[in-house]
Amino acid sequence: MGERVRIGALALQGDFAAHARAIEAVGGRAVEVRRTEELEGLRGLILPGGESTTLLLLMREYGFDRALPAFLDRGGWVYGTCMGLILLAKEVIDPVQASLGLIDVTVRRNAYGRQVDSFVDTGSLRLNGGPPEPVEMVFIRAPRITRVGEEVEVIGELRGEPTLVRQGRVWGGTFHPELSQPPRIHQRFVEAAAGR
Repeated sequence: MGERVRIGALALQGDFAAHARAIEAVGGRAVEVRRTEELEGLRGLILPGGESTTLLLLMREYGFDRALPAFLDRGGWVYGTCMGLILLAKEVIDPVQASLGLIDVTVRRNAYGRQVDSFVDTGSLRLNGGPPEPVEMVFIRAPRITRVGEEVEVIGELRGEPTLVRQGRVWGGTFHPELSQPPRIHQRFVEAAAGR
């Protein structure tokens, strides 16, 4: 059996521990990342849900705003979930907010409603040209993807609306895959980062 692929969970804020558990559950080796030097040796990094303005300030303070593009240039994979997608998006609206611009989408913050409007539904996942697979999606104060750039592929949908996208080695999703069992999205991300 080969060495387990090392996938980080950005551990500055948000539910990074649940992502770490999901990474381990699908056979990856989870690393909680708090400093930019901890990106060394990782194949992928997950940005968890949380509060986007707070995390953006922390990422700038610790240098992740510069380290993430360099990590991608070295062949790393990045997946932003819910608030993580907001940070990766090219454009954030309602209200306008700074972001890292690493995936060519526009997202609208909290577009699915407030905390009390949280819900679970079954969407579809389509990867590598295969047939759509049903997948549970958990939405908590979730953003909506309102525009998808030409180089961005929609790989997850809920009722015809994009909920999971990728552009090269950058993934972004509007929902919380770490709260679903089995952790199928994590499995797919770990496999992609491992080159499988």
